[in-house]
Amino acid sequence: MNVSSKPERTRLSAEDWELAALHLIAEQGVGALAVEALARQLGVTKGSFYWHFRTREALLNAALERWEQYGEREVLGQIEQITDPRKRLPELFRRVAHELQPHRVYAALLKALDHPQVVPVMARVSQRRMEFLTTAYREAGLPAQQALNRARLTYAAYVGFLQLNFTLGLPRINHEEFDAYVEHMIATLIPA
Repeated sequence: MNVSSKPERTRLSAEDWELAALHLIAEQGVGALAVEALARQLGVTKGSFYWHFRTREALLNAALERWEQYGEREVLGQIEQITDPRKRLPELFRRVAHELQPHRVYAALLKALDHPQVVPVMARVSQRRMEFLTTAYREAGLPAQQALNRARLTYAAYVGFLQLNFTLGLPRINHEEFDAYVEHMIATLIPA
């Protein structure tokens, strides 16, 4: 989900606008999403925007859908293909740990849970992730209730870590410390 601030071409696609919107949301929040600001950032006129979207809300919906589908297709979809459930969970933790841009978007969306377009997306994403984790823990050998509780704990740790780092702005940990933290999470949360 990489986006550069100024594409080389002057004719932008809907995808270009969606990625730029996600980048802006990640950096400044949902409230900062404005057509004029994005057009300026992309070096084009607002007319380019209206070629693809009728309103700011339409762009926000498309950007949120792109973010949601990325998580489904590129992260969960690929992890689901790992047949050994004891390998699936560690790979999920390691893969998710290095998805910086989606984390920033998620953290920004957590701050916008009063926004009517954000709430249903976050509800779907959270439900799907909880289902994925619960199933993964069940397949790793935990009984149903323990799998559900472990999934809740795992997801709460993920959301809490994002809040601590992106919302509260606690001092960043270096790469080695972060990798050690991820390995600690794996050792703590994944059944032996």
